[in-house]
Amino acid sequence: MTFREYLSDRMERLIIETVFAAAAAGFLVAAGTAAGVVVILLIAWLATAVGMLLFDYYQCRIRLQELWAVMDGLDEKYLFAECVTKGRSIYERKLLELSRRAGKSMIRAVSDAREAQREYQEYVESWVHEIKTPMTAAELVCRNADAKTRQKLLPELAQIQAHVERALFYARAGSAEKDILVREVDLAEVVAQAIGNHRMLLIESGIRVETEQIEQNVYTDAKWAAFLLGQLLQNAARYRSEHPVVTLSGRQLGKQVQLAVSDNGIGIPAHEQPRVFDRGFTGQNGRARGGSTGMGLYLCRRVAGCLEADLWLSSEEGRGTTVTITFPAKENLTKL
Repeated sequence: MTFREYLSDRMERLIIETVFAAAAAGFLVAAGTAAGVVVILLIAWLATAVGMLLFDYYQCRIRLQELWAVMDGLDEKYLFAECVTKGRSIYERKLLELSRRAGKSMIRAVSDAREAQREYQEYVESWVHEIKTPMTAAELVCRNADAKTRQKLLPELAQIQAHVERALFYARAGSAEKDILVREVDLAEVVAQAIGNHRMLLIESGIRVETEQIEQNVYTDAKWAAFLLGQLLQNAARYRSEHPVVTLSGRQLGKQVQLAVSDNGIGIPAHEQPRVFDRGFTGQNGRARGGSTGMGLYLCRRVAGCLEADLWLSSEEGRGTTVTITFPAKENLTKL
């Protein structure tokens, strides 16, 4: 708190005190008190008032510094009123008491919200595990069906599996770091896993997948990195061109490794590109082709953040899109 702010807060009281001092001086002059005595009294009052003002400002400033120190030392800021020392005045103690009551109410609300979130997460995780059984059974039935039926249903089952994975990650989004194990992995194996998970979708979409220089080691979580690449492959299939090709190319960038996922699809209009990572944003292509949730790239950005990887996108309408992932160097990791 600056002295100017302090004066601004006390301005009303200062004006009232000045008016009363002027009135008292006028009364003394009217009562016949010598002008010199009145001046001396006014000087004494002014010195006393300024001294008290400075002392009060100093006390307020020290107290605020103490309170800020308590606040800065807390991870859970809403516990401030519970941790602060006893108020120095009755007014301050009453304010702190009100803050404690409000804080307790908020703590109950936060606890209830966390409990509800935990129950929802447990339900989704349980649902994901339960849904895998009928999905596996349906896939086995499809494999025993005729070729035409198998060709129609297997890609749809693959899409269901992709949506289930999204639901699981989104349910864990608040604590995704707990499910991530970053270690040195083979990038080629991660790419192979992502392609294998979406093989039927890629075949059904007629997409040719090419890889270049992916025989490199990166620091990441193989499962979530494959999930991220899977979202990009799904986008490439959804927004494919007449002769679709997806290229996954790696390159060394100092101690980091970059992986570029490029397609020759319909691309993204320039005015939409700043918003493609927003949750729920579908764009004109998503609305035109239908079925888009606007969650794919949003989840990609979230996963990349959890993996401490950089992710950015470039696209040219009618010519394709490239998403580049930069995996971190070992010494830059905080989760290893």
